[in-house]
Amino acid sequence: MTYTFKPKRVCSIAIKFDLNNGILSNVSFIGGCDGNLKAICKLVDGMEATKVIEILKGNDCRGRGTSCADQLAQGIELALYEQNEDK
Repeated sequence: MTYTFKPKRVCSIAIKFDLNNGILSNVSFIGGCDGNLKAICKLVDGMEATKVIEILKGNDCRGRGTSCADQLAQGIELALYEQNEDK
């Protein structure tokens, strides 16, 4: 299933990803630090969603209390929650 998450307090304006059987794929960010975010997308492609959350959650950018990576983790958490609610 494809998800679009609207991040808060970061430079990116949207995060899109697929989540199927707990595996993350096709991650993309709109806006933000292009090179760094493309690297994150490549690194997490094919990973277990829970592992990505474990690695990225709480990452801070410039004292904002969050980052694009942290927002990705939050978006994945929300998607997992929604998938569990649908069962």
